[in-house]
Amino acid sequence: MTELDVVAGAEPEVLHAEHVAKSCGAVVALRDVSLRLGKGEVLGLVGDNGAGKSTLIKVLSGALQPDEGEMRLDGEEVTFKTPLDARRAGIETVYQDLAVAPALDIASNLFLGRELRRSGPLGQVLRMLDKRAMRKEASRALAELNIGVQSVRAAVQDLSGGQRQGVAVARAAAWGRRVVIMDEPTAALGVKETAQVVELIKRVRERGLPVILISHDMPHVFELADRIHIMRLGKRAAVVTPQSHTMQEAVAIMTGAATA
Repeated sequence: MTELDVVAGAEPEVLHAEHVAKSCGAVVALRDVSLRLGKGEVLGLVGDNGAGKSTLIKVLSGALQPDEGEMRLDGEEVTFKTPLDARRAGIETVYQDLAVAPALDIASNLFLGRELRRSGPLGQVLRMLDKRAMRKEASRALAELNIGVQSVRAAVQDLSGGQRQGVAVARAAAWGRRVVIMDEPTAALGVKETAQVVELIKRVRERGLPVILISHDMPHVFELADRIHIMRLGKRAAVVTPQSHTMQEAVAIMTGAATA
């Protein structure tokens, strides 16, 4: 029985990391960690500070290279030397700081690093942006996820925290062909804005994109996740489901007070 079989009728694997290890100097951040993600699945990734969550995510997103282990996307072995490699392979990450450009408008943020150029000499020689096409596509992407903004011409710095998070999620959903990673997406948000982000994650899943959700908010993890990958001291302590374990039992495993 595979890890994915924990969920009845589990979908085929999209992402498979096996025996990943990473040391930072004398500190062993990851020890023989394996992770699997199925199609259209939300996988919760939880653990105390220092458990290895951030290091694992950096390996999956290309920000760090593992000392040992391998990764596969749709069954094909991949190696990411930079975050750009991961993005080109279809893995998008929404970081806790959102990585948005506040002074730019919404459309420009959705196309940050992927700007559309005008056709002909204006684009090829003068490098002029096709702002009309970018705004049209940005409006479509936001509408698909039901993200309410008055105009894609609005500067991101003028948006609420929930709307900014929505822009970052929309960018990831628009470009993430295979996997979307969300790092603490509800951190520092109010109750209403948090609820909006939770609905956003559900809509991303409905589009068939698998999501890795890193969060300290256990109620939201249990609400959204199909499976929950628990990290402790750089290792995978357990993989549970909201049906197999209570929130209290998951926290006990996370803190070392209990085993799976």
